[in-house]
Amino acid sequence: MTVTPDPALAADARRERRFFLSLSLPALFIVGLAAILPILWIIRQSFLTTGGEYTVGNYAKVLSSGLTWSALVTTLELSLGTLAICILLGTPLALALASVRPRVANVLMAFVMLPLWTAILVRTYGWLVLLRRDGLINAALTGSGLTAEPLPLVYNFTGTLIGMVHYMLPLFLLPVYAAMRDIDQNLIRAAASMGATFEQVMRTVIMPLSAGGIFSGSIIVLIYSIGFFITPAVLGGGKVNPLSTRIERTLSTFQDWGSASVLGILLLVLMALIGVMLLAARRLLAQNTVDASHA
Repeated sequence: MTVTPDPALAADARRERRFFLSLSLPALFIVGLAAILPILWIIRQSFLTTGGEYTVGNYAKVLSSGLTWSALVTTLELSLGTLAICILLGTPLALALASVRPRVANVLMAFVMLPLWTAILVRTYGWLVLLRRDGLINAALTGSGLTAEPLPLVYNFTGTLIGMVHYMLPLFLLPVYAAMRDIDQNLIRAAASMGATFEQVMRTVIMPLSAGGIFSGSIIVLIYSIGFFITPAVLGGGKVNPLSTRIERTLSTFQDWGSASVLGILLLVLMALIGVMLLAARRLLAQNTVDASHA
């Protein structure tokens, strides 16, 4: 039997939707304007010479430079390395938090979120104190006899990666923990009661149901990591130069807005490509999961 919706109720629902949409319009306008206008300005600036004439010379100069491709490789290495470590450390941690009692999980989550309560510059200089040759970590290693001399932990790729993982791990953990917390525990108990091992439960129940959270966390980490500036600038010591650092030097040293804009567009294209690849991978994984469940 087909139920005919009440016209009065349908009209009320439409009015309610229009009301909520009108409430969100100011925020949407500000966010959209703040996102679109700078991009349009950067695109225009990338085609201008210092004298204000239109040219494609900025693109030829930047794309033919070996420094640009070296910076691009460094950006990808830092971003993918940060993501890999966040997945390796964050996924088991999220599983552990989702397995304990809510009160204990809230306390542990507060400790995990502590880094977000302080400014990134303060945290980065804190790592500088810990990782330098006469810092606390090297003092502990040499003092305990584990190493004969201080390890090079800062002003290089390793130190930059440590600082970026420290900042990104809580951001990765939040969506993964939310996804794992919402998994129905009866599914895990049912799988275990039917003889599934822990590895099988992880592969067939937990990971597929938390894949959305892992993908969301991965996108957040990648988008932030690709444009990271402060941590590579401080902990890299001028030896680790991703695209963001090159943009800053192009502006501060040469005042070359055209080349800096081209580098900015390259950064935007890189973000868009990675975002599309992750979304395509997520759709493919979801399709495979549906096919497997129907098989």
